[in-house]
Amino acid sequence: MPLSEDARADLVVVEKARRQLHLYAGPELLKSYRVALGPHPTGHKEQEGDGRTPEGRYVLDYRNPNSSYHRSLHVSYPNAGDRASAAERGVSPGGDIMVHGLPPGATLTFHPHRDWTLGCIAVTSEEIEEIWRAVPDGTPIEIRP
Repeated sequence: MPLSEDARADLVVVEKARRQLHLYAGPELLKSYRVALGPHPTGHKEQEGDGRTPEGRYVLDYRNPNSSYHRSLHVSYPNAGDRASAAERGVSPGGDIMVHGLPPGATLTFHPHRDWTLGCIAVTSEEIEEIWRAVPDGTPIEIRP
């Protein structure tokens, strides 16, 4: 069922193990979506190129209407703790983690049944349109194991 045009989320929750993204308005669940993640989804993102999706509390801080993946919402990873942890190990924490749709013209028949991103959170292009409309910049996102 489509999300109503006037729905506004104030929290996004991703459950990596269940491959689900949930939109909430206060305690009310607005809608859930099936997602694909990076090729190594278990564990918190530790460095650039590890194929993991971060875990923790972040913010959807800006949007890209001209994304290579239809539309995208940027996750504020890395935070200060992520940068400090990576610096201790002498590696880059990586970045450009997004909630996004599919590439234009994509026929990814395996989506969302296979993890194919580089660490992002992917939904269909139709779904990112709903999420884009319902989730304002500055919305918290909680990414759980």
